[in-house]
Amino acid sequence: MPREPGLSVRLKLTLSYAGFLMLASTLLLAVVWAFLLRYVPDGPIDTRGPFVPNRSDLLRAFAPRAALMLVFLLVLGLLGGWLLAGRMLAPLTRITRATRKAATGSLSHRIWLDGRKDEFRELADAFDTMLGRLEAQVAEQQRFAANASHELRTPLAITQTLLEVARNDPGSDTSALVERLHFVNSRAIDLTEALLLLSRADQRSFGRGHVDLSLIAEEATETLLPLAEARGLTIETSGDLTPTVGSHALLLQMTTNLVHNAIVHNLPDGGSVWVTTSREPDAVVLIVENTGARLTEQQVATLTEPFQRGAQRVRTDHAGVGLGLAIVRSITEAHDGTLTLTPLADGGLRVAVRLAVAPPNDDG
Repeated sequence: MPREPGLSVRLKLTLSYAGFLMLASTLLLAVVWAFLLRYVPDGPIDTRGPFVPNRSDLLRAFAPRAALMLVFLLVLGLLGGWLLAGRMLAPLTRITRATRKAATGSLSHRIWLDGRKDEFRELADAFDTMLGRLEAQVAEQQRFAANASHELRTPLAITQTLLEVARNDPGSDTSALVERLHFVNSRAIDLTEALLLLSRADQRSFGRGHVDLSLIAEEATETLLPLAEARGLTIETSGDLTPTVGSHALLLQMTTNLVHNAIVHNLPDGGSVWVTTSREPDAVVLIVENTGARLTEQQVATLTEPFQRGAQRVRTDHAGVGLGLAIVRSITEAHDGTLTLTPLADGGLRVAVRLAVAPPNDDG
C-alpha cells in the first residue's frame, strides 16, 4: 500500500530523547530559580550596608547562563539521542534487511541475532522460524509440483500409446483397448480428485461441526471391509465415543485413507488391521495399526510426502495414487491436530491422529 513519506523512527526517538531532556532541564532550572527567590529580597537594597543582590541582579546573572545551559543540553540531547537511537534500532535494521532479502525469494537467509533475550531478539527468532518453515514449504511444493506433473503425465502417455497402437492396427480387438483406457482414465480421475482434496484441506476451506471419530471409524471400516476380505485380512474396530469439531467429509476421507493404506500395505495373506478410538481429557485419538513389512524410522519419515511409497510398497490395482498419507497429514493439520507414524517391531505401521476434544457445550 503506498504511503506518504514521514519521519524515521530513529529521528522520532532522537526528538523524543532531546525533548524529554529539555523538559527535565527546564523543570530543574525552574526549581533552582524558585529556591533562590526565597533568599533574595525584592525591591531596592540599602547601599550603606554590605552588598546584597536583589531579584533583578539575580535574573541578569542567572538567565544568560541558564539559556546557555539549555542550548548545550539541547545539542547534547540531539546528538546523544541520535547515537542512542541508532544503537537501539540496529537489530531492527538487520531484521529489515533480512525481510527484503526474503521478499526477493532468498529464504535461506537467517538473522541469527545474538545477545540476551529481549523484544528484538524474540522478533528475530520468530522471523527465523518463519523463514525456515517457508523454505521447507516452498521446497515441498516444488517437489509436489514435480511429482504431480510426473504422475499426471504417466496416464496421459499410456493413453496416447494405446491410441497410437489402435490407429496403426485397425483390425485389433477394441474391447481390451477400451478396458485398459477405462482403467488408466479412472486412475487419472482419482489422482485429480486427490489433488483437489489436498488443496481443499491445505486452504482450510470447509465448514466445521460436531463429529464422532468412533462413528467415522466404523463407517470407513464397513466401506473397506469387502477389500479386506478379498485380500484375506481381518479388521477389528473398537473404542469409545470421541467427539471433536471438524468436517465430517474430510475426517471420513482421512480415516478411509488410513484404513485403506493399512489394508493395501499389509501381509499377502493372514494380515490384520486394528482401528481404535479413545478419549483423553483434552483430546481424542484415532489409532490405525496393521501387520506388514518392517519399516525403518527413515522410511516412515517420508511416507507423508506426496507420491511417496515405502519400501516394498508397489503399485497394485488398489494402491491408490500415492497421496493417501499426504492427504491424512493435510486434513489433520487443517483440524489443528497432530499425526504420528511409528513402525512396529514385528512389522507394520501404527498411525495415531490426535485432535482436540469437542467443548462441553457441544458434547453430546
